[in-house]
Amino acid sequence: LPVLFKHWLKNEEVEEGRTAVLSCELTKPSAHVEWRKGDTVLQTSDKYEIKQEGTRVELLIYDAEAQDA
Repeated sequence: LPVLFKHWLKNEEVEEGRTAVLSCELTKPSAHVEWRKGDTVLQTSDKYEIKQEGTRVELLIYDAEAQDA
């Protein structure tokens, strides 16, 4: 069976300089997930952290700025 979203991403608002957390829940644990901004695949760095535990996947955006929208 294909992997589906149990809970979709929601719009989040965060003050500039704070950490934004985007999360979703999938129907299968440890499924491969790519986070993208436009055509760019995001990778773990000083700016982004990607966490995956079971069916829950999170993208943390540190020091959020308007251009991160």
